[in-house]
Amino acid sequence: MDVQGIAAIVFILLMAAFLYYNRKKITMQGIFFPLLYFVMLKSQLGIKSMDYIAKKFPRLLSFLGTLGVIAGFIGMAFICYELVKNTVYLFVRPDIAAGVQPVLPFEAKGVFFVPFIYWIISIFVIAIVHEFSHGMMARVHGLKVKSSGFAFLGIILPLVPAAFVEPDEKALVKKSARAQLSVYAAGPFANVVMAGLMILLVTFVGAPIAKAAFEPMGVKVVSAVQDGPFYNAGIQPDEIVTQIEGMNIIYVANLTKALEKYKPGQRIFVKTNVSAYTVELGKNPKNESKPYIGIGSRQYTEPKKEFVAQYGSFVPAVITWIIGLVYWLFILNLGIGLFNLMPIGPIDGGRMLKLACQKIHTKKGEFVFKAISLFFLAVVLFNIVAGFV
Repeated sequence: MDVQGIAAIVFILLMAAFLYYNRKKITMQGIFFPLLYFVMLKSQLGIKSMDYIAKKFPRLLSFLGTLGVIAGFIGMAFICYELVKNTVYLFVRPDIAAGVQPVLPFEAKGVFFVPFIYWIISIFVIAIVHEFSHGMMARVHGLKVKSSGFAFLGIILPLVPAAFVEPDEKALVKKSARAQLSVYAAGPFANVVMAGLMILLVTFVGAPIAKAAFEPMGVKVVSAVQDGPFYNAGIQPDEIVTQIEGMNIIYVANLTKALEKYKPGQRIFVKTNVSAYTVELGKNPKNESKPYIGIGSRQYTEPKKEFVAQYGSFVPAVITWIIGLVYWLFILNLGIGLFNLMPIGPIDGGRMLKLACQKIHTKKGEFVFKAISLFFLAVVLFNIVAGFV
């Protein structure tokens, strides 16, 4: 068993022990108990900090709240469009990835895999940023935050950690539409802003450090779509693409440029660090005139010899791990932030759209919201099922 597996087992045992120790303080919400349920541990954690920041920067946070509402509706339109477009592609080309996949720390068909240690850190950061922002915006508008705390999604055992804040819902619905929307949009907006900060961190800090410590050595195959061109040729995940038709592939951009010369149906010679292959190019599902190789990839690098000689082999490993964490914080903050803007039922986007529809027309607005919500719920469920089958 590798480090990730050991860390997962230790975490589950510690979490179970923690919940058992606090068993008198927890509340449970059964969905399909004991197969699926929520465990909630209420506290006052972070509420004083929400109060302090809300009182310290009321005008700035009020402005950001309005900006978050605008960005929220734009993000809602974007994620809905992309999901519908991807769903159409699934009917045309079932071999492409589903638009919605569960984010989990184990590899399986239909699962968006994140290594466990990155996954658990990212989930905690995302949940805290998301819920703290909801609570802080509630305080900006004078709403009481009754409690906060941690929650755990249980699938037989409590597995997926989360966080929550509990504003006064009765008082919230009496506030202006702008105030309500600001509170709803605060969580997803904070996650998207967090993703932007991670990009800036990588660009202005991570990239210069990585350039000094590593040199590019090819393109790593992260995943190969089943029945895709690379998969059918026998190329496996973790292989490093180094040449295409004699052209050295050092950067991801080299791979993209090399493929531009060819058309779907043509055969190309691909060399990796493992072997050499003949690949018949497929049709790109988004543009059938362009070639398709059916892989997820990333830049592969190795530590520079002079850097290792000066700092040792441990430092490049630490740099790689930290850059990896920042990468996953970007991907997951952006993905989960946008998903929370989906116009579905009780999630943030659903609450935003419901309020907007009701303000436009009280009776017809409710009907329109339910129709949109059910449609996108069906789209999401279809994508999840398509990913598994």
